[in-house]
Amino acid sequence: MALDPILLSRLQFAFVVSFHAIFPVFTIGLASYVAVLQGLYVATGNAVWDRLGYFWTKIFAVVFGIGVVSGIVMAFQFGTNWSNFVRFAANIIGPLLSYEVITAFFLEAGFLGVLLFGRHRVSPSVHFFAALMVAVGTFISAFWILVSNSWMQTPQGFEIREGVAHVTSWMEAMFTPSFPYRFAHMALAAFLTGGFVVCGVSAWFLIRGRDVEAHRRALSMTLWLLLILAPLQAFVGDEHGLDTLEHQPMKVAAMEGNWDTQSNVPLLLFALPDRELQANRMEIGIPNGASLILRHDPNGVVPGLKEIPESQQPPVWMVFYSFRVMVAMGLLMIAFALAGLFLRKGGRLYTSRFYLRGLQFMSLAPFLAVLSGWFVTEIGRSPWLVYNVLSYKDAVTPSLSGWMVLVTLIGYITVYAVIFVSGVYYLFKVIRQGLDELDPDEEIHDADRPARPLSATHVPFDGHTSASRS
Repeated sequence: MALDPILLSRLQFAFVVSFHAIFPVFTIGLASYVAVLQGLYVATGNAVWDRLGYFWTKIFAVVFGIGVVSGIVMAFQFGTNWSNFVRFAANIIGPLLSYEVITAFFLEAGFLGVLLFGRHRVSPSVHFFAALMVAVGTFISAFWILVSNSWMQTPQGFEIREGVAHVTSWMEAMFTPSFPYRFAHMALAAFLTGGFVVCGVSAWFLIRGRDVEAHRRALSMTLWLLLILAPLQAFVGDEHGLDTLEHQPMKVAAMEGNWDTQSNVPLLLFALPDRELQANRMEIGIPNGASLILRHDPNGVVPGLKEIPESQQPPVWMVFYSFRVMVAMGLLMIAFALAGLFLRKGGRLYTSRFYLRGLQFMSLAPFLAVLSGWFVTEIGRSPWLVYNVLSYKDAVTPSLSGWMVLVTLIGYITVYAVIFVSGVYYLFKVIRQGLDELDPDEEIHDADRPARPLSATHVPFDGHTSASRS
């Protein structure tokens, strides 16, 4: 049986990136939340903030560990599966990823130890500073990753000599037209992810009546934040869409399921796109909706997929449905944030079990939104790895066979399944243990000094914890 090494390589990289992406996007938001909690403790001296900070730092340690482990193999795949891409773009992508290691990883690594193990060993102010530096480091890391990805989406600031890309302007290569929107969209997604997970976990404790005062504070402050960020994300997403329409119009055409360049394009709520037919088999939409959103004019002209050959069109149905999942999750987040405001005014924010249960389920919504949005971004530029410059078939390793990729793909799925199940099991174990009672006079024992990040949780992987009380 003939196996397509290009398709399988894309599946393999997509699987690894999708698995890895959900952890960094969570830790970016959570690191900032931990820094805020530690800052509140320094400013007020209220031990509740310190207890919450310690609890969420333990969760951060677990998620950070899984994220690091799951991301290591991505660098290997550049060499094993995409060697022609490396040869073409190494002069640009190589330095950008190196800057991430130099500026972000060293910052995180330097202060992560103080954050995880420095409690009662350094002053609260120094501990807060360490938390702040870790949070800054996560954003610097996201900055360089998105600079690299944005160059692949809207490349500029380079010239091609003898089949290799050479930088002509680092400023243009770094700050491409799509970068500001992409970075803002991802940064807000990180805050929303961290925020809804905090709300979901706080709701879980409130329903069970455990540490009610502390989790009320956590839920209240996070919902105020979400009330601002969820609608703001919709605005940034719309601006990102307008920028994509200008620089990657066929991606937008796939998102809208629009085949013909025309005016008065409806906003499709549901459709069955068919690339072979070059049309939708059925449509349910709002008249003129897409023209109004994309052109701010109900009679505006929206480009259609038929402007390019069928071989250059992205897999329309995947982009079309992924986009709708992302938008649906975004609207659901706005609805829950507004519902929280309504319940707060009625004095039922902490007692409405229906709403608290809903918040628990909403912990998953940002992850679905991030993954579906990532599918739209990456699949929507197909068949280009570097948009309009380098295709997937020209970027893949020439000696690669389909069977080689299939075997390694199965290996990745197996290993990642073990990591995911073990990681989630341990994460729930840490959460169920709940908040610790902090002892300011805690003595330092060398034998008790943690040796690795996960040991900062002080929760054994096996055996029982105090969580059994719930």
